Amino acid sequence: MRNVSIVILGGLLLAACGFREQQGEPVRATVAAVDHARLLAADEEPGNWMTYGRTYDEQRFSPLKQINDANVGQLGLAWYFDLRTHRGVEATPLVIDGVMYNVSAWNITYALDAKTGRELWRYDPQVDRSRGRYACCDAVSRGLAAWNGKIIIATLDGRLIALDAKTGKPVWEVDTFGEYRDKWPYTITGAPRAFDGKVIIGNAGAESGVRGYVTAYDAETGRQLWRFYTVPGEPGKKDGAASDEVLEKIARPTWNGEWWKYGGGGTAWDSIVYDPDFDVVYIGVGNGSPHPQEYRSPGGGDNLFLASIVAVKADTGEYVWHFQQVPGDSWDFTSTQPMMLADLEIDGQKRKVLMHAPKNGFFYVIDRTNGKLISAEKFAPNVWATHIDMETGRPVLTKQAKYGKEPVLLTPSVAGAHNWQPMAYSPLTGLVYFPAQEHWWVFSLDPNFEATVAQRLSNPGIRTIPVGTGGPMDAKRRKLFEIAQSREKGWLTAWDPVAQKEVWRIEYPRAGSGGTLVTAGNLLIQGTSRMTVAIYRADNGQLLWEMPVQTIPVAPPITYMVDGEQYIAINAGWGGGMAMAELRAGRGMHRADARVLAFKLGGTAQLPPLPERDPIPLPPPSTASREVIEKGAELYDRTCARCHGPQAIGGGVIKDLRHMKPETHAAFKDIVLKGTLVGLGMGSFANELSEEDVEAIHAYLIERANQDWGDRSLEATQSPSQSQAGGSAE
Repeated sequence: MRNVSIVILGGLLLAACGFREQQGEPVRATVAAVDHARLLAADEEPGNWMTYGRTYDEQRFSPLKQINDANVGQLGLAWYFDLRTHRGVEATPLVIDGVMYNVSAWNITYALDAKTGRELWRYDPQVDRSRGRYACCDAVSRGLAAWNGKIIIATLDGRLIALDAKTGKPVWEVDTFGEYRDKWPYTITGAPRAFDGKVIIGNAGAESGVRGYVTAYDAETGRQLWRFYTVPGEPGKKDGAASDEVLEKIARPTWNGEWWKYGGGGTAWDSIVYDPDFDVVYIGVGNGSPHPQEYRSPGGGDNLFLASIVAVKADTGEYVWHFQQVPGDSWDFTSTQPMMLADLEIDGQKRKVLMHAPKNGFFYVIDRTNGKLISAEKFAPNVWATHIDMETGRPVLTKQAKYGKEPVLLTPSVAGAHNWQPMAYSPLTGLVYFPAQEHWWVFSLDPNFEATVAQRLSNPGIRTIPVGTGGPMDAKRRKLFEIAQSREKGWLTAWDPVAQKEVWRIEYPRAGSGGTLVTAGNLLIQGTSRMTVAIYRADNGQLLWEMPVQTIPVAPPITYMVDGEQYIAINAGWGGGMAMAELRAGRGMHRADARVLAFKLGGTAQLPPLPERDPIPLPPPSTASREVIEKGAELYDRTCARCHGPQAIGGGVIKDLRHMKPETHAAFKDIVLKGTLVGLGMGSFANELSEEDVEAIHAYLIERANQDWGDRSLEATQSPSQSQAGGSAE
């Protein structure tokens, strides 16, 4: 196995620190003294939140009940902390012995006093901002790991860094991209997981052409322990990895063509769960690259291990079992959405199960001892597959799912029926809670697709959005896109995983609400697309309390206890993939910069008022020829739309290019080709675009600005009240 180079940056400081004694918990002499035994017994320390899902099973259920369905009306804001970014914040903070550890955009990491929000230290890893253009869905991070006095972060540009939990100083750093750094456009947005002296991380980038893998490192030193590739590489070449044998025997026969030249995909960009019962790690594997199987693997095949859950041994990375949810994936139906472990009684028998609600719209219950399917049912509208065949575990596809060059309208979309937002399970109610959505999209093959090798911009081979300003195909595609937008819905679902049915739901005005938390106080907590934090009864969904928070908190809440008081905390920062896909939520939404919000009973803090919104500038006149504008539309679709939105309608996170100021228009060519705004994540596109290309894109944007100038038609979608006062709600 090839080890990535490691730089030891400093010794670990284990200075004693007089942290407060939590209710029923001892004072720790070492800062963030998290180890395997402590995580195994996490339920004995309900005042802490020491790992991504609170416990190894990632159920996001807290035994705390000081705040409960009888007194939640007394909840108020205890403190807030500004994260100094307008980008999305998706992270789950950790709280360990009175200290909150949090990560914001560009992996800037904070330690805060969990009682007051006072900053203890801040670490900026100086992420290569030019890497941001390869990030599918904003420069986000979903969280951190803690191990033996260290806080471990995984940066967008591929570094795994261990920080001294007391000082925020680096202890060790490892380059997880290694030899692939200059070959493939990898990024990392997922949270590392630490267990039994190891830390494991995957990566992202299948939209731009990469080959997925996950790697385990020694949590004390950063030394590489094992690596597992999720799709086979070039025939005849071994990787010296734990996956070599299984890829050769099981996966390679399911591929055709020359997929390895442009990656193949299969990135494990989010969900990775450790199972201490079997000392196994479950890996959620992503989509193919390019997206359509017709381009990726001509002649078909299941294309293992795309869109699969793969179980490997925690110590060695050796293959144990797999379950593929979407054979031959052509729809960007990743299986990287959150997984959780539970022991459920099914048909009178206790079963050790893995529960999963991935993009494809089916809720799966899988026997985690062997990877066999127990049940699977639709949790959202679905015209892609009629059902899951229980004998084979395979979806039964509809006719329209097999799209070609003619555009077709499908749901789920590339955004999925459920995406990365974590779900929660209550053993008290027996229900799983997660945000779901009806999201339609226009699929067709891209007739101009070219399978270029590596470091290419997003060119996945699938055309999902309308381009151009005329022509019969554009008119049809545009009409389908308008239909898709009109059908978008979002809701919070309470799902019975045993009966495989929805018990109740909370409808929202749009998709894009955040992850969930459930507590023993019969509380279900979520940031909502109403620009609020809402708390419901976990048993029946009754709204108990809601507070406007000036943005949509997409991150999941946590709860913890300090000095005998229970807190509920959440990162509130609208952004990420849903902000780019859910245009109605971003357009017209006047919102605050990202913050950490912490609530407690009797809290009296107030948020500051929102600043005034800048007026939309008058665009320059559109003077380019129709031919140039059409060319610019095509180039924009390929190069810019992923971040700046289809039809140049920004989603409220990255710049809406219809609303550029005169000085931005004047500097447009330098911004795109010279990377003069790389500090904001806008790297140079000189390797992809010529000056003539940039002029055409600029002409298209000016045309679009003139078509839609002053468009504020969706301002009414923001929360009707910007009041910061909390209180009960009926």
